[in-house]
Amino acid sequence: MTAYRAPVADLLFTIQELAGMAEISQFSTFRDVTPDLIEAILEEAGKIGSDVLAPLNRSGDQQGCQLENGVVRTPDGFKEAYRQFIDNGWNGMPFEPKYGGQGLPWLLTAAVGEIVQAANMSFGLCPLLTQGAVELLAAHGSDNLKSTYLPNMVAGVWNGTMNLTEPSAGSDLASIRTKAVRDGTTYRITGTKIFITYGETDFTENIIHMVLARLDDAPEGIKGISLFVVPKYLVKDDGSLGHRNDLKAVSLEHKLGIHASPTAVMSFGDNEGARGFLVGEENRGIEYMFTMMNNARLTVGVQGVAIAERAYQQALAYARDRVQSRQLGSPAQHSVAIIEHPDVKRMLLTMKTKTEAARALALFVAGKLDISKSHPEPAARAAAFTFVDLLTPVVKAWSSDIGIEVANMGIQVHGGMGFIEESGAPQHLRDARIAAIYEGTNGIQANDLVGRKIGKDKGVAVGVMSERIHTFLADHTHDSCDGLEVVCVRLERAVNALDRASQWIVDTYSTSPTQVAAGAVPYLELLGRTVGGWLLARAAFLARTQLRAGASGNPGFLQGKLVSARFFADHVLIGAEGLADTVIFGFKSVEEIKSGDF
Repeated sequence: MTAYRAPVADLLFTIQELAGMAEISQFSTFRDVTPDLIEAILEEAGKIGSDVLAPLNRSGDQQGCQLENGVVRTPDGFKEAYRQFIDNGWNGMPFEPKYGGQGLPWLLTAAVGEIVQAANMSFGLCPLLTQGAVELLAAHGSDNLKSTYLPNMVAGVWNGTMNLTEPSAGSDLASIRTKAVRDGTTYRITGTKIFITYGETDFTENIIHMVLARLDDAPEGIKGISLFVVPKYLVKDDGSLGHRNDLKAVSLEHKLGIHASPTAVMSFGDNEGARGFLVGEENRGIEYMFTMMNNARLTVGVQGVAIAERAYQQALAYARDRVQSRQLGSPAQHSVAIIEHPDVKRMLLTMKTKTEAARALALFVAGKLDISKSHPEPAARAAAFTFVDLLTPVVKAWSSDIGIEVANMGIQVHGGMGFIEESGAPQHLRDARIAAIYEGTNGIQANDLVGRKIGKDKGVAVGVMSERIHTFLADHTHDSCDGLEVVCVRLERAVNALDRASQWIVDTYSTSPTQVAAGAVPYLELLGRTVGGWLLARAAFLARTQLRAGASGNPGFLQGKLVSARFFADHVLIGAEGLADTVIFGFKSVEEIKSGDF
């Protein structure tokens, strides 16, 4: 497996030039977050990624986790790496200093998250979920819950989990059967939860489970679900750990990938019932849990970017070293490195540009998240949240799909060696595959996008996004494109196709939602490609300006931005009009076929 090196240059460029860090750094809470500090943090994150986490990636995949008498043993070196991770403060980056956090932007946290996930996705799942649980409690927990749990969770001494689904429920959370019974000021929780990442681990002193359960007198369906904090060890009034709660991991799943991450089947209340503490009000659990779920959806999208970057780095290194066949059209008889062959170049450029586009999209949304939380003007906060709400399902689904596609293409670049586990390439595909499934499958993300974000919204939010792109094109007329004309033309056609598909959804959703749902996934792909292409186009124009100004640094990196925008336009944006046609006309065959006809 090729050594991992954090893409600090591209992260810095994206944060500063595309994701809005210049605006964010003007807020009072972030005025100390200077470009030098950002670069220093990314450099240090790169070191822990390349020197500590990445070397454990393959060995952890091979060794996996073991469950012995209810105790999980993580692979060799992981526990020590986690201790180093939390001792250096990485777990608490975006959280309030009063709970021990560093008060840094989510934008910077997302960039560091990419480095951690690329270095070792199995490892990175633990802080990913803890950060989501912290945000949930910070937003919806009582003062007592916050003071009891947040300091140790922010520090990473305790980790957090998300307990949603059950054997009979899947993604249909309205069907969950886990019960909660009132017991004075607390509740007794009984039931089984599945697919609980880090539900049991030897990393931390305590595990704080966020558990969805239903009271006996609750309304039916999704509106009758409550949310509870259920700790592995109960916490005494003085903050020390008390006795073991009535919960345990009964088994670990045998998975396709992320072998070093323990995915547990959790049993609550085999004896007297696990003690749980209500978050917020009864029967509002789904509402509260969406805070954690949306946090996780953004970070899962970052996982897709991370695995794509890791797979691209490995494929690029292999293509430079692997010598095979003469160069096409050359009179020379000797074989050349496969990176000289046109089809390999095409694959590498596909991997490179889709990774860059997904990274730009994820960080753009993370930047808007910071603005939505910290801008002093309510109208500006609301405007920024419009982008967060619209694009979060796109970040999750489009970026995780790209992670799978790029990892799969990385195997192809390796040829026969890519099918051999020792090459390291298969692990990236195996690890990436889950990201399209958890936190709501990508089909669920697409249905949410076309239903709630486009159909019910009457296209207002996507119209704002589209207008940003049209304004960009108006500011960069074809006469001023100067070498980037094709990028402008392809982007204009793509955003026009997006407008056409969006209007059809608005016109159709209220009367024929199933017709819209049939094209939901192609629509999400269309929106991802268009916004991703816009961000790459912005990057190209900015890079060209810096090159003409004689910017110091790496001109090859800036030149690469021009190439990325052009390749993405020619090979990815060019499919936008076909995707729009699929959205508008593709429902016909889906409607016509009956389930018995398969």
